Amino acid sequence: SFGGVATEAMYASKSMGSNDFGDSAGVTDRKITKTAWLNSEIELGTFEAVNQKLKFIVTSTDSYLLNENVNIYDSGKKSYHSGSYTLKVDTKKYEVIVSQLKAIGEVTSFSDNAQDITERYVDIKTELEAEKERLKKFEQMYAEATNVADKIQLADRIFSQEKTVKYLEDALKNVDSQVDYSTISVTFTEKQSEYAYIAVTKFSQLINSLVDSFNSLLELVFMALPWAVGAALVWGAVWLVRRRR
Repeated sequence: SFGGVATEAMYASKSMGSNDFGDSAGVTDRKITKTAWLNSEIELGTFEAVNQKLKFIVTSTDSYLLNENVNIYDSGKKSYHSGSYTLKVDTKKYEVIVSQLKAIGEVTSFSDNAQDITERYVDIKTELEAEKERLKKFEQMYAEATNVADKIQLADRIFSQEKTVKYLEDALKNVDSQVDYSTISVTFTEKQSEYAYIAVTKFSQLINSLVDSFNSLLELVFMALPWAVGAALVWGAVWLVRRRR
């Protein structure tokens, strides 16, 4: 009764448009639907407490939890929780509930949308009234008919008309439910630890690093040795020449 996607889609394909059934411009009781999307970060290790707090808000405000999806990412010290929820809340309590949800954790993103569906509501209501009048005429014709074949044909038309009326009544209820209840999608994600990717180096790794450094030093010494010997010989020759002078 809250989703009504199929019902609305059926009506959208059948509706003749607002100009055929009425104009919503003069309607004072506007039909407004509200939808909000909220993402928040919470402290690592507090997910279970936040999960319980959200469900307390749902029950204490007589709201509905339509969907809950909780995941654990990574493992060990790197692991963190993330939970996504879809709520249906009384539109009269919409602002209060959004404020309560924002107070949980640190809000990283928030957006909401209000859509005026008054025209759609007026279209459905006007068509429903017209189809009900048509049903009454069929029922009157059936009561006045004396021919059996006519009665059978009218009975089929009445049955089909009753289905049409029922379908439009459901569509109207669906629009009312969208107005009476707003949708809030909220996601809580634990902050990852600042030390999540810091690990103590193993002793074997230290030994390997030391050996590698020593080998690199030996290579450097042996590479520089010929140059050092050459420089020493040149310096010695210069020293001998200077001494003889």
